[in-house]
Amino acid sequence: MAEALKSIYNEAFLREFGEKVHAAYAPFDTEKFVADTMDTTWDVLELKARMRRITLMLGSQLPARFEEAVAVLFAIDESCVGFPYLFFPDFVEVYGSAEEDWPLAMRALERFTPKSSAEFAVRSFLLRNPERTMEQMAAWSKHKDEHVRRLASEGCRPRLPWGQALPMFKRDPAPILPILERLKEDPSLYVRKSVANNLNDIAKDHPALVLELARRWKGAAHPYTDWIVRHGCRTLIRKGGPEVLELFGYAAPSDAKPVVSAAELAVEPGALRIGGSCELRYELTVREGEPVKVRVEYGIDFVKAGGKTSRKLFLLVDKTVPGGADVSGTRRHSWADLTTRRHYPGAHRIALLVNGAEAAYAVLQLEAAAVNG
Repeated sequence: MAEALKSIYNEAFLREFGEKVHAAYAPFDTEKFVADTMDTTWDVLELKARMRRITLMLGSQLPARFEEAVAVLFAIDESCVGFPYLFFPDFVEVYGSAEEDWPLAMRALERFTPKSSAEFAVRSFLLRNPERTMEQMAAWSKHKDEHVRRLASEGCRPRLPWGQALPMFKRDPAPILPILERLKEDPSLYVRKSVANNLNDIAKDHPALVLELARRWKGAAHPYTDWIVRHGCRTLIRKGGPEVLELFGYAAPSDAKPVVSAAELAVEPGALRIGGSCELRYELTVREGEPVKVRVEYGIDFVKAGGKTSRKLFLLVDKTVPGGADVSGTRRHSWADLTTRRHYPGAHRIALLVNGAEAAYAVLQLEAAAVNG
């Protein structure tokens, strides 16, 4: 994704932006800005590195005082809207870190976030002064602009993708919870998605806390909140713990009556090389009686480089079916290497899971990829 996005920062973009800056601040040299930014290392820089390069080259020509420099950006920001202008908040992060500039830096982030997003830039302020910055986030959570309210949640996510991790909130997410409480009925879906994603982040380190919060929020407040709870617990649901599955209405097994009365899983071919694909065929029969809400997944115990295994789940079906119903289907699974997952030879156990409980399994023998030539 970053490989494709980085191309938005090209010479035409930089030149057009430089002219905007020059119009507001005459000493700014657009030609120098373009040349310094796109030096001999430019082609190898990825997306965020290009953003930071633009920030630094912009700062090298603007006034040294943050107040004067950000005034130039305030003069042009109405015409600098969209994802490419994430370097506006980044400029605040880099040049607005002095204690005396803190109030102006917060005003700048508030102003820039509706035009791009300050969720990444605010994190350096959180890491340096979490208490003071969380007070600001609490104030933002009451803002009339949905983008600013979203910043209050998105900026303090413990595990924001592409952003700096917040280890203090991984250890103790308590400071985040009042903000999420305030936003759990927000009219904006944009904000509600952020609240759910923040909960999902927290659930990875504190599952019991999020499960307890889900019990308290679910069905007891605004209809919007139920969606937040369901989306915020998606990692817990994927892990299949009986408590969370029961909370969301999935049928629970009992000693006398399991969820399924029969289940089969087949894989074809039973052996293939890395880079190939197989077809999974599954069939199961749910227990007789009342309609049953089922979540059917397959889990692959991927062989790792050292020989150990790690399971990853893939969703097949999530729906309510009549008692005694048959549920069946096929799924093609690719064993090609990805940027996020490499495959290794060995016996890969594939399990069919229904509401978190294993119902059947098959084994695929994965062999090394063919060597060309």
